[in-house]
Amino acid sequence: MVRASIPHSDSNPTNRKPMKTRSRLKRRGQWPRRLLAAGVSAAGALWLGGHGAAAAETNATLTAEQMFEGGEEALNNWIEIGAGGFMTRGSEAQAQERRRLANGGFGGIEDLHLQQTVATNTVLTIDGRALYDQGDYKLRLDLKREALGYVRLNFENARFWQNGAGGYFPPLGMQYHLGGDELELDRGEISFEAGLTLEKAPKVRFKYTHRYRDGEKASTMWGPVHPYGNALTRALSPSYYDLDETADIFELDVNHKIKATDLGVGLRFETGELNNALKTNPWQGGAGETKVTDRQGTSYDMVSLHTFTETWIKKKLLFTTGFLFANLDNTFSGSRVYGQDFDVGYAPGALNGLGYFDLNGGSQKNEYVVNLNLQSTHLKNLVITPSIRAQYEDWSADSAGTGTLGLQSGPFRSWSDREATDVRERIDLRYTGLTNWVFYGAAEWTQGEGNLNESGGLSQINSVGVPAILRETEDSRFFQKYPIGARWYPTYYMSLDVGGYFKDNDYDYRHLQDSATMAYDRYPAYFTMLGFQTYDGNTRLTLRPVKNVTLVSRYEYQWSTVDTRMDQAEGSGETEASHLTSHIIAQNVTWVPWSRLSLQAGFNYVISETVSPVSSQTQAILDAQNNYWTLNFNATLVLDDKTDLNLGYFYYQADNDEGDSYAGVPYGVGTDEHGITALVTRRISPALRLNLKYGYYRSDDATSGGHNDYEAHVVYSSLQYRF
Repeated sequence: MVRASIPHSDSNPTNRKPMKTRSRLKRRGQWPRRLLAAGVSAAGALWLGGHGAAAAETNATLTAEQMFEGGEEALNNWIEIGAGGFMTRGSEAQAQERRRLANGGFGGIEDLHLQQTVATNTVLTIDGRALYDQGDYKLRLDLKREALGYVRLNFENARFWQNGAGGYFPPLGMQYHLGGDELELDRGEISFEAGLTLEKAPKVRFKYTHRYRDGEKASTMWGPVHPYGNALTRALSPSYYDLDETADIFELDVNHKIKATDLGVGLRFETGELNNALKTNPWQGGAGETKVTDRQGTSYDMVSLHTFTETWIKKKLLFTTGFLFANLDNTFSGSRVYGQDFDVGYAPGALNGLGYFDLNGGSQKNEYVVNLNLQSTHLKNLVITPSIRAQYEDWSADSAGTGTLGLQSGPFRSWSDREATDVRERIDLRYTGLTNWVFYGAAEWTQGEGNLNESGGLSQINSVGVPAILRETEDSRFFQKYPIGARWYPTYYMSLDVGGYFKDNDYDYRHLQDSATMAYDRYPAYFTMLGFQTYDGNTRLTLRPVKNVTLVSRYEYQWSTVDTRMDQAEGSGETEASHLTSHIIAQNVTWVPWSRLSLQAGFNYVISETVSPVSSQTQAILDAQNNYWTLNFNATLVLDDKTDLNLGYFYYQADNDEGDSYAGVPYGVGTDEHGITALVTRRISPALRLNLKYGYYRSDDATSGGHNDYEAHVVYSSLQYRF
C-alpha cells in the first residue's frame, strides 16, 4: 500500500457513529470455577500476608479516585482471573455465532500486565490472555531501550463460531442441516519484530509474521434440494468451507530525515499456502443424495517494494510522494468431485453433475502505483490539497484439467490476460474563515481503460455446460465523486453537521471478438454499459439543552441506481436494472442527573429497499427488504466509593420475512432479539477488585421457522490483583 501522508479533508465528522458501551465479556473470556477459587485464595493470602494491616489503616484516608486506581502508589502491574459459563437452550450454533462464546464453562487469565525496568532506560513489558475453551489467547513480550530500539514477540489466536444450517422451506416446515451445525474457525498470528530508533540515524524495522486460518466457515452458496416432490428445485441444502491457510511475511522498513524531507523505503515478501474446500450435500434427503467436495489449492509468492517522501518545500507548502511495485506469482490446483462422502477420489457415476479433477494452472500479476500530493495553506483559513494517483497492472493466467459429467469425462484448457490503467485526480478544500463554521468539499475523478482476452473454459460434455469461448474485450471506466459538507457550532450547547455526496461510476465495454452466440453463453459479455449512481445526504445535530444532558440526532438518506445497456444482438437498449433507497434515523441521549449516576439510551431505525423490474414479472425474484430498528439502554450507578453497578439492555427487530416460498427462496430476515446485562464491580482493597457479570439473551427467528431460536445465559466473575 502506498503511504498517504496527507489526510483528505472530506473526513466528515457526521460519519462518525455514536460510541457504544461494549461488554468486556465480548472481548475477554472466563475460567473454570476451580481456577477462580485457587486464584482468589492465592491473591487473598498474598494480600493479607503482606499488606493486610497496613491496607486497613490506609483505606480510611484514600480518596475515591485513589481507591479506584490502586491507592496512593500507582500499581502498574496486574493479573485478572475469571470464570463463568455460557448456557443455551434452542439452537446452540446460532447462540454461539451471535454471542461469540462457546457453550459450557470457560475461563482463565482474562488480563495480565507486567512492566519492569530491567536495566538503565530498559523496560520489559508482558501482556497476556488465556481463556480456556474459547480459543482466545494472547502473549506479547516487549523489551524497549530508550534511544536505542526494541524487540517484540507476539502471539494471538481468536476463535469464531458460525451456524452452518441451510435454508428453510415453509410449506413443509423444514430446515436443512449439516451433521453438526456448530462450526469453528481459528485465526491467529505469531510475529517477531525488532527496530533501531537511534536519534540521528535511520530508523530501521524488521518484522516476521506467520498467519493462519484453520477450521470451518458457513457459506451462503447452498446446494439444490427437491423440497416439494420433484416439481421444484431450491438452493436450500447447507454448505460450508473447510479452511487451512498459512502465510509467512517478511518486512523491512527504513525511514530517515534529510533536512526538510522525511523519506522511507520498504521491502515486503509474502509466501503462502491455501488448501480449502467448499463442501455441499446436494439433493439432501432425496434418492439422489450425494456429497460434493469442491477443493481449491493455491500456493503463492508476492514481493513488493514501496517508497515515500514528505517534504516541506516552504513553511506553508507540503509535498508528498509514494510509489509501489508488487509482483504476485501463484500456482493453483483443484477438483469438484461427487461421492458418498466428502474428500473422496473421482469415480464415474450416473447421477454425478458437472465436475472436474486434475485442475492445474498458474497466474502472474504486476502492479505499479504512484501517488503525488500537495498541501497548501498560503491563503488564510483555506487549505487546498490536490493529489493524483496512477495505477497500472497486467496479469496472465492459464489452466488445464479434466471435466466430468455422469459416466463421461473430457479435457479442457483455458488462458487469459489483461492490462489496465487507472488515473485518479482529486482536490480537497477546507475553509474556516467564518466564525464557528467549517466548510469542506472535494472533487474526485478517475479515468481508466484496459483490455481482456479469454480463451477456453470448463469442458462441455454432451452439450451440457458452458462451451469454450474466444473473446477479446476492451473496456473503459469513468468515476466521479463530489463530497461536500459544513459544521456549525455557534455555542457550547449546539453543533450541526450537514453533508453529502454524489457518486457516478460508468463502465463501457467493446467486445471485439466473441465466439458465443446465445445470451446465457455470453455473460457478462452481453453488457456494453454498466452505470452506478448514488446520492447521499446526511445531517447530525448535537444539543445540550440543560446541564448534564446531551442529545445526538442523525439522519441519512441514500438513493442508488444501477443502469445497464445490452449488446444490440440482445435487442434492448439502456434500462434501469434496479434502484436502492435507504433511510437511517438515529437518536442518542446521555443524561448525568447525579455525579454517581449516568444514563444513556439510543435508537436506530433503518429503511432499505432494493427494487428490480424483474420482481414485477415473477415472484421467484423479490424486492430486497432490509428494514430494521434497534434500541439500547445503559445505566451506571456508583453505589459507594467501592462499588459500581452497570445495567444494559438492547433490542433488535427485523421484519422482512415475506415472499412466495412456492415460487422462490425468500431471503428477507425476520428476527427479534433481546439482551439484558448486569455488572457489579467491588473494590475490596486498593489492590483487589472483584467483578460479577450476568447476561440474558433471547432470539426469535421467523426466517428459519423458529429452528434458529435460542435463549442464552452468561454468568461470569473475575478477580483482579494489582501490584
